[in-house]
Amino acid sequence: MRVVIAGAGSVGRSIARELLGHGHEVTLIDRQPSAMRIAQVPDAEWLLADACELPTLTQAKVDECDVVVAATGDDKANLVIALLAKTEYGVPRTVARVNNPKNEWMFDEAWGVDVAVSTPRIMTAMVEEAVAVGDLVRIFTFHQSGADILELTLPVESPLVGVRVGQVIWPADTVLACVVRGDRPIAPSIDDTLEAHDQLLFVTGREADEKELERLLTHGPSTT
Repeated sequence: MRVVIAGAGSVGRSIARELLGHGHEVTLIDRQPSAMRIAQVPDAEWLLADACELPTLTQAKVDECDVVVAATGDDKANLVIALLAKTEYGVPRTVARVNNPKNEWMFDEAWGVDVAVSTPRIMTAMVEEAVAVGDLVRIFTFHQSGADILELTLPVESPLVGVRVGQVIWPADTVLACVVRGDRPIAPSIDDTLEAHDQLLFVTGREADEKELERLLTHGPSTT
């Protein structure tokens, strides 16, 4: 996969290192000479230029990439980069960093954003997850599809503790994507048994009933 990352600060460089470690091709763009810390990510391609300008994106061969990540510290710039990538170059996937949570409402398909990532929101979600066992926490929203990634830590008193995954009838438009047990992620199979304190990650569609899912996980299936 070929990825272009606009913004070579600590966030952009961290993303680049992770992607390169998984065998992907990465180009980093930044307009600040001080951000050109090439030695920290030597395997990436580097471009000193303004990613908000079309000639820069053309030079970076954005039209040939699979994903554009707008990871600058400026929300306005990230929106412009995502919009140009989507409308001018037809990039299949755009991911944009939200620096100010107050601006999150703008990061949607109208601005060419497929996935908006808000660090404060994620950190808040992690805090909520840590203190609110049994409550659903929304981690990500995919604006283009309307799908969400939800997390719930299974409480000890849940009737689903000890139940095999294949025995659970999940609500419509809801998929159990991952079980995190301790520090180990598990791709759930129908024969895996749910345990207390399992962190369950769900992908839910636009029409999914989150209240129904939470009720199922904490109180069991409805008898009415």
